[in-house]
Amino acid sequence: MRASIARFTTAVAVVIALGAFGCKSKPKETTQTSDTNSEWKEAPTTRDSGAGGAGRKLDLTTIYFDFDKYDIRADQRDAAKANAARVKDMTGNVVVEGNTDERGSEEYNLALGERRANTVKRYMVDMGVPSSRLSTVSFGESRPAVQGHDESAWKFNRRADFSSGN
Repeated sequence: MRASIARFTTAVAVVIALGAFGCKSKPKETTQTSDTNSEWKEAPTTRDSGAGGAGRKLDLTTIYFDFDKYDIRADQRDAAKANAARVKDMTGNVVVEGNTDERGSEEYNLALGERRANTVKRYMVDMGVPSSRLSTVSFGESRPAVQGHDESAWKFNRRADFSSGN
């Protein structure tokens, strides 16, 4: 009986030790999480500029990004090129607004949003828009275009929007 109790106690101690000191592996990133019944299957057509916006939203195409990336996707380059052509024909300055989805820390998302905005600005400058007419701002995760906690919402929050400069 004492041997059984000793083995049981040892087994419990091992389980507790493994739980406390076990391997802390990074969870595998998945593209789909639990469904939150987000109604968004396609990009939203309007965005609330919210407090802290640089100016009024311009009628330019939103540029979308992949998770944790800031390079312009191949399927977004035509839209970015068309935006550059339209900005060249416009008067006034343009603010490129970098945004992220809700995953990640606030600091990380602000930095990622800034990298996204700077990438779009650089692309537009390469397309002939004077750098002096473009500025950037990062809103990180603070201005989601779509509410929701799954990929059907997140894919529309990883973006660069455009507003008029002040």
